[in-house]
Amino acid sequence: MPKKIVVVNAGPRKGWNTDILLTEAAGGAASAGAEIVRFDMFRLEKYTGCISCFGCKKEKFKGRCVCRDGLAPVLDAISEADGLIMGSPNYLSQLTASFRALYERLIFRNLTYNLEQPCVPHNEIPVLLIMTSNAPENSYNAMLEEYKQALTRFVGPAEVFVSGDTLQLRDYSKTDWQWTMFDPAAKQARRENVFPEERKKAYELGRSLVTG
Repeated sequence: MPKKIVVVNAGPRKGWNTDILLTEAAGGAASAGAEIVRFDMFRLEKYTGCISCFGCKKEKFKGRCVCRDGLAPVLDAISEADGLIMGSPNYLSQLTASFRALYERLIFRNLTYNLEQPCVPHNEIPVLLIMTSNAPENSYNAMLEEYKQALTRFVGPAEVFVSGDTLQLRDYSKTDWQWTMFDPAAKQARRENVFPEERKKAYELGRSLVTG
């Protein structure tokens, strides 16, 4: 049977940076024979972050989130997957609220509060986390390292890929916002010269998620 890779887009903009890199990564995984199951979080039914009900701490529900809202199908699919690719833009020095909702419920369901066995035994799967940002790519290394460590501990071996200094608009001159802190020409040059290489990198990372 082909491996199943779950792809989750925690960004709102279709056809833009995060969406493009996730599509490339999914394409790489598919090229290695994987079945792709994709979710766009801004198009799901209503959901929340962890509601601290502690249902996942009960013996009969260990490792499962009992909250059955729009995020439940995503968590269920991840539980049955052979790999996970997640992507989010960076807003206000953090990943999106949608990503945080998934992250909270993905991690907390496997946390036991038990010193002898801190994590619910589970099928470990590789994780690729993609972040896009209009800041330089090394601006959030400490934050991303924390995500990497938590995902590795509670989901499976994780890797992080960052696309920084991204192009936000197709034409900065056509806005009334006067974003003077950005150099439109430099942003466009990076989009044309660097972003294509990042797309290739995302593709290869998606492929290696399947091939190991």
